Amino acid sequence: MKEMYPKNGRVILHVDMNSFYASVEMALDPSLKGKPLAVAGNPQERRGIIITCSYDARKYGVKTTMPIWEAKKLCPELIIMSPHFERYRAASQRMFDILHEYSQLVEPVSIDEGYVDITDSFTLGSPLEIAERIQKQILTQLDLPCSIGIAPNRFLAKMASDMKKPLGITVLRKRDVKSVLWPKPVVEMHGVGNKTAEKLNSLGIFTIKDLAEANDIQLKVLLGINGLRLKERANGIDNRAVDPEAANEFKSVGNSTTLPNDNSNQQELLLVLESLAEKAAVRMKRKKVMATSIGVTIRYKNRQTITRSKKLLNPISTKEDMYEESKQLFLKNWNGDSVRLLGVTGADLVEKEQAVKQLDIFSYEKDAKKEPLLEALNQLRNKYGKGIIASAVEKAPAKDGQENSTSETSFSKDFLDFSNK
Repeated sequence: MKEMYPKNGRVILHVDMNSFYASVEMALDPSLKGKPLAVAGNPQERRGIIITCSYDARKYGVKTTMPIWEAKKLCPELIIMSPHFERYRAASQRMFDILHEYSQLVEPVSIDEGYVDITDSFTLGSPLEIAERIQKQILTQLDLPCSIGIAPNRFLAKMASDMKKPLGITVLRKRDVKSVLWPKPVVEMHGVGNKTAEKLNSLGIFTIKDLAEANDIQLKVLLGINGLRLKERANGIDNRAVDPEAANEFKSVGNSTTLPNDNSNQQELLLVLESLAEKAAVRMKRKKVMATSIGVTIRYKNRQTITRSKKLLNPISTKEDMYEESKQLFLKNWNGDSVRLLGVTGADLVEKEQAVKQLDIFSYEKDAKKEPLLEALNQLRNKYGKGIIASAVEKAPAKDGQENSTSETSFSKDFLDFSNK
């Protein structure tokens, strides 16, 4: 099987869960399958925003960030549910547990996607066989669909996973770049958003081929060093490794989203903020880091953009803390005008184990009460090792290691048990 792997290169998978939040809800309630489903904040409020939707809903033109009233107009039968982030976190953890069965080089990039380097996993089968097994195992054990891209680098793997959804597997080799990627509009390239595409269009760059053959000096003037990186990607070049400890290379973890329409509804904006805080918190948990400062970005309808941040007294990493801090910062600095874009960033990251809590007068009493318990835990760890015990929020859900990987381990039943506790 080793001959099916490159002698000098890498084999990278990009695993992307399909319509993740909606798929988790359907796994928990199979009666929802085959029906147009959307996860949105405050289903009773017609002006709420769609967070994600099923592929059956997308057939009607329903899209993420679309207002509920517009989605219902396109699809009157649309079923709308409130988000259950704790369910999505648990499902995400189990998905990444499965990926770790195939390689130790797993790098989560969000709650529902990640890279897997399977270069040294040749004893498990060919790259295509491994991808098929991963897809089948996630579907069988968790009842969740995913798409997988197989390529020699991260960029091509990401592009490949987007080509067939849902439940697709795509192989994209470097020799395929000119025939497969170059004809595509540059806005469809990973790493190029609408704003960047507009700038590239101003130089006459409309396709990925145009970008691959663009002038280096013009790109650097227009986009800085990122312009040259994008040109490399357009030529299929990406030397980034799959690094489980990638968070140590970054000083911040953030997420932002452009709203479909200018919005001045506080309740809806806070819902978007909560979703962004959730995504940032999941990434920090995966990377085992905490934020010592928080930042919020607000772009108004007139394109005026402000970024406000503050240093935190204690490091944070949970969704609740991220949301609460970003919410306070947003409400303090939002002028009430319609918003076009929102962003949340956890910055000045520190490794979780090294995070030193700076107790203030309000948290001292609560922590003091924990002191006897912490002392007992420290004694156990010193005697038997760090892994002997962990708090509930740090401990990962148990794997089904005793069972055959292809046996049915009903995610729905397990998770319903979990959610009822």
